[in-house]
Amino acid sequence: MRVLELRGFPMLNNSRSKRRDNTEMSGVMQERKMEGKSKEILLKALALRSIEDIPKIQEDVTNKTIVILKVTPLAQKSLEELKSSVEQLYEFATSVGGDIARLGDERVVITPPGVKIWRGLQ
Repeated sequence: MRVLELRGFPMLNNSRSKRRDNTEMSGVMQERKMEGKSKEILLKALALRSIEDIPKIQEDVTNKTIVILKVTPLAQKSLEELKSSVEQLYEFATSVGGDIARLGDERVVITPPGVKIWRGLQ
């Protein structure tokens, strides 16, 4: 069972956050390797602005990153491109053994293999 360590992590917001020691933080923690174990699972929040963003999102998920996508920017640009993008991401997530689900009206979460999304009691 994995336990997430929360000490030392600043809260994420829409503006750039800074650590207490005033070093800039890039929105996503740098990847660290656990002693003798596989990589940790990271969480990244991104805006989907174009269909060209999909390869980077797929790479992130392949590298054990949970991605929360804000789809509003692409929805405002083109509903057809949004639909195509979500279909591509769905096919990708299921093909690699990951998972994908909608989070409200504006966001989608995509998980890497081994991380499943709870959808309530069925």
